[in-house]
Amino acid sequence: MKRLLIALSIAAVAAGCTHDIPMVNLGIDDVYYIPRMAKLPLESALTGESYRWTVNGEVVSASSRYIFLAREEGKYELTFDIVDDETPYHFEFTVNVLHEEVEYSPYISKVYEYFPAPGQFVNEMPLYEQGDTYADILQKCEESISGTNDIMITLGAYGGYVTFGFDHTVINVFGQKDFRIWGNAFYELTNPDARGGSAEPGIVMVSYDANCNGIPDDEWYELAGSEYYKPSTLHDYSIVYRRPEPGHVPVEDDDGYLDDLTYIPWSDSQGKTGYVAKNIFHSQSYYPLWIDEDEISFTGSCLAPNGVDLSGTGRYFVLYAYDSGYVDNHPNEFADLNSFDISTAVDSSGNPVCLPGVDFVRVYTGLNQYCGWLGETSTEIARAQDLHIDLPGLPLPDPL
Repeated sequence: MKRLLIALSIAAVAAGCTHDIPMVNLGIDDVYYIPRMAKLPLESALTGESYRWTVNGEVVSASSRYIFLAREEGKYELTFDIVDDETPYHFEFTVNVLHEEVEYSPYISKVYEYFPAPGQFVNEMPLYEQGDTYADILQKCEESISGTNDIMITLGAYGGYVTFGFDHTVINVFGQKDFRIWGNAFYELTNPDARGGSAEPGIVMVSYDANCNGIPDDEWYELAGSEYYKPSTLHDYSIVYRRPEPGHVPVEDDDGYLDDLTYIPWSDSQGKTGYVAKNIFHSQSYYPLWIDEDEISFTGSCLAPNGVDLSGTGRYFVLYAYDSGYVDNHPNEFADLNSFDISTAVDSSGNPVCLPGVDFVRVYTGLNQYCGWLGETSTEIARAQDLHIDLPGLPLPDPL
């Protein structure tokens, strides 16, 4: 009988997974030890008509490559089969999932990207200082929203986004919410039951590090909130913002709240145009000062406007919350309404996808909306938490 080899990648404890896939003699190397919530990529060096991977007797993959990932500690019995009339093969091995040597944090540990659209809090949250590079701004974002620092960052007008991750894969626990994100939404005091006040909904995207390279370059999926399938929601919407021309002359409004009605021009895929106006409350540049390009663009889903001018004169706008599935949409004390289920992920065509977990989370401002002196609708965030990791000294909360 020929001696057969299979390529098995052994997950590094610190990195969670690795590109180094050594050829391992199946008769010798049949036991693996990995921490929970860390990936173990497994790939066959042999070819056949079809493949089958099982974990504890359950078929989990029919691909030549499989990534083992487990939330719970314990001993897992795996099998790999090449289903082929000419060269069938069967191999059994064990994966022991251990508790991590260094306790995972339930909070954000890294910010990978920060690209705000123009807005009245841009260059203030976080603060741009003369000479700051993109790397400097990225570090300031990470210092703001990592752990429990709870320092707000803005995403600016429609499309502006931040991409962050944890020090582990956030597991998709079916039937439960998986992570929570804090914003600064609030309900107005006069009619809180209407759930209106300041709701600036941000859309959530997630990505699973399937290529195991530790950077957010895999496919992205939108978490379908309550508005996703409504005809009022635009998909594949795009917008372009342009830096003000040199010598641009500001145009003030009649009420004295807006310094420049034609400050930063934009145009979108619907053939519409407009401006990010500048108000008297924020005098700094609204265009990201660390960006050299004179145009920046964004693409995604765009939600229907949620702002209503109750005064009829442009002086009192109320922004009403959508039902669920968006960041900075309901006050933070409503934990369930600010928590997210990975199982709601959909692909670019709106088809549900089944992800074992996510490694990267992206939040972007979901409305292209301007409310008089309040300015553009802009999502802000301050913190995120994996709901399946114990808080220090506290048990896990009840499943949401």
